[in-house]
Amino acid sequence: MSSDSLPAAKISRRLLVLGTPLLLAACQTDGRAPLTTQVSMYGPVPGEPFEVDAVNVTEIDPKYLRQEVPFSGKYPPGTIVVNVEERFLYLVQPGGKAIRYGVGVGKQGYSYRGWATIKRKEKWPSWTPTANMIRLQPERYGPYAGGMPGGDTNPLGPRALYLYDGDRDTMFRLHGTIEPWSIGEQVSSGCIRLLNQDIIDLYERVPLGTRVYVM
Repeated sequence: MSSDSLPAAKISRRLLVLGTPLLLAACQTDGRAPLTTQVSMYGPVPGEPFEVDAVNVTEIDPKYLRQEVPFSGKYPPGTIVVNVEERFLYLVQPGGKAIRYGVGVGKQGYSYRGWATIKRKEKWPSWTPTANMIRLQPERYGPYAGGMPGGDTNPLGPRALYLYDGDRDTMFRLHGTIEPWSIGEQVSSGCIRLLNQDIIDLYERVPLGTRVYVM
């Protein structure tokens, strides 16, 4: 399985949502959700077997926060479209709209391109670095060659959607992250990472068999 970071790199056990100035909380510009709504979307997630911390949205460019946006293209509703260059994932909706999520993407040469299908979904997935990752960085990834169970220090976060090309596992995933600051960046080993609240939201919206196009 491809992975994006080491579990030891978790920046903080709990990222607290900072208080938002009232003037900003009351504003809504460029079609974005009000900051008060954004804070609510990214609060702690109850009812999970492990902690899903709140996200400090003041440290993330607002364009990467979940929002509904106009969308045009040939993709039918229910399709996931990932624009690697823009760092956005779109879940196409009816009526010329999409739910847009900010993502972190793979370093140059590591990202998947083209069509794939979600054929597996996991809550609190386990993680195992690929043989290539271990070969290139044995000190970093070697200790995890036997795998790591799901949990709040696992680099895949609380959910993972597994991309297949026919019956072949591409080894690329859509998953959460223990490094929320990396959203909008090109830092991973190939997978598409979302904020934990966003991957939970996406997980609930898409069934097995969902088509994914990575452009």
